[in-house]
Amino acid sequence: MNATRERSQMDVEDFEEIARHAPETVTLEFLYGKIGAKPMPDGDHGQIIMWLIRQCILQRPDLNLFPEQGLKVDTYRNGRVKPDGALAPEEHFVGQEEYGTPDGVLMTVEITSWDRDTDRRDRAEKPRAYAESGIPVYLLVDREHCTLVVHSGPQRGRYSDVHTAGFGDTVDLPGLGITLDTERLKNYVR
Repeated sequence: MNATRERSQMDVEDFEEIARHAPETVTLEFLYGKIGAKPMPDGDHGQIIMWLIRQCILQRPDLNLFPEQGLKVDTYRNGRVKPDGALAPEEHFVGQEEYGTPDGVLMTVEITSWDRDTDRRDRAEKPRAYAESGIPVYLLVDREHCTLVVHSGPQRGRYSDVHTAGFGDTVDLPGLGITLDTERLKNYVR
C-alpha cells in the first residue's frame, strides 16, 4: 500500500457518495487522500472560462473545453477533481460517468480563486496530479499574480516545461494549435 493511501481520509467510493449528496452550491474534490471544497466562482472567474471556451472553439473547432468535467486523477486514479476546464475531442466524455478518465484529455485549466487553499491546490497538488495522469498541458490562470502558467511535457509525475507569462502577453499552448492573446485578462482581476 502506498503512503498516500495510508494517510487517506476515506476510500474514493465514500468520497463519491458524499459528493453525490453535496448541495449544488458546493464542489467537492478528493486529491491525494484528502477531501477539499472548491469555492463558488465569481463573475470574473466565469468570464475567464467563457473567454477560454471561445478561444478554443475559434481556433480548434474539433475540440471542446468542458467546464467542471469530473476527472479521475493522480498516480492510481484515486483522486477525483473537477477542473475549471478540460480540453478534449468534441464527444470525448459521451458515455462516461461523472468522473471520466483523463486518457485523451489534452489540457486541464484552473483559474485561481480568492481562498486560502489556492496555493496548495492549484499551484502544487493539481499540477502533480495532472502530470501523473499524463495530461499533456495544464494551464493555470493565476489571478493573484496576473499570470498564465503553462505546464507541459508530463514525465515521471511532473511537467518538464513550465512557462509563465504575464497578463497582456501572447501565449502558445504547446501541441494544441491554440494561441491566447491575454490582454483582456487584465480586466478580470481585483
